[in-house]
Amino acid sequence: MELTESTAKQELPACPVETTLTLISDKWKVLILRDLMNGTLRFGELKKSIGHVTQKVLTAQLRQMEANGLLTRKVYAEVPPRVEYTLTELGYSLKPVMDALWKWGENYQAQCR
Repeated sequence: MELTESTAKQELPACPVETTLTLISDKWKVLILRDLMNGTLRFGELKKSIGHVTQKVLTAQLRQMEANGLLTRKVYAEVPPRVEYTLTELGYSLKPVMDALWKWGENYQAQCR
């Protein structure tokens, strides 16, 4: 597991579950992970796929995730600017967690119908 300098400097909780939740506990971060599991997306594509998130909140969440080493941000020198986000290897390593959340949600939905 590769950590960025900013992640390595921050104090992480002793509990591994709490550490994971610290990194992905926000609703928007989980949805960003969900959408980037399928590949690189531009900012506008992410905003549209997530739904009712404001540009300010989405930007803040993406910056936190980048600082924690979960995704990379690539800016192209174009007008208008083009920015793309891609999960890092560390970000993709959350796929089993996301798959488990998906499966649990499916089972819960089935029981509630």
